[in-house]
Amino acid sequence: MSGQWVDLPTAAELLDTTTEAVRKRASRGTLRSERHDGRVVVWVDDDRTEGGREAQVDREALLEAKDEMIRVMKEQLRLRADEIHRRDVIISQLTQANAALAQRVPELEAPAGEPMPSQTHEDAARGPSRNGEGAGTAPVDREPQNGSDGVREPWYRRWFGG
Repeated sequence: MSGQWVDLPTAAELLDTTTEAVRKRASRGTLRSERHDGRVVVWVDDDRTEGGREAQVDREALLEAKDEMIRVMKEQLRLRADEIHRRDVIISQLTQANAALAQRVPELEAPAGEPMPSQTHEDAARGPSRNGEGAGTAPVDREPQNGSDGVREPWYRRWFGG
């Protein structure tokens, strides 16, 4: 291995880098260095494999890896954006469906004075349960529950409160 001892500025020029980069390489031990007459000198091969070309190959490999990582991250970001868009559409559709259902609930309610068909016909068809009442259902209270005005509160308000 033939080479020469050179000062930091000359090594930087030969290795096509900055003086500070050569100084850091020498301090990390990636370039052989010594002190001569109070000055730092580094060993540079004639073919510069130790400090130059290997570093250049490593730099190119790192740049390729960085570019690949950026490509992967952009793809993941695009997938996440698509996912968020799909969630927003689903939430919007559910909100609209919920609003439409809330508007239809009063239409679905039975009038206050009439018994609900499911409580009369089905209970009669099932016959008495083991405890002597309707088939496992609680007895239906026909009296108005809220106030003395005679208006029965809708089932969904009794169930969910409000």
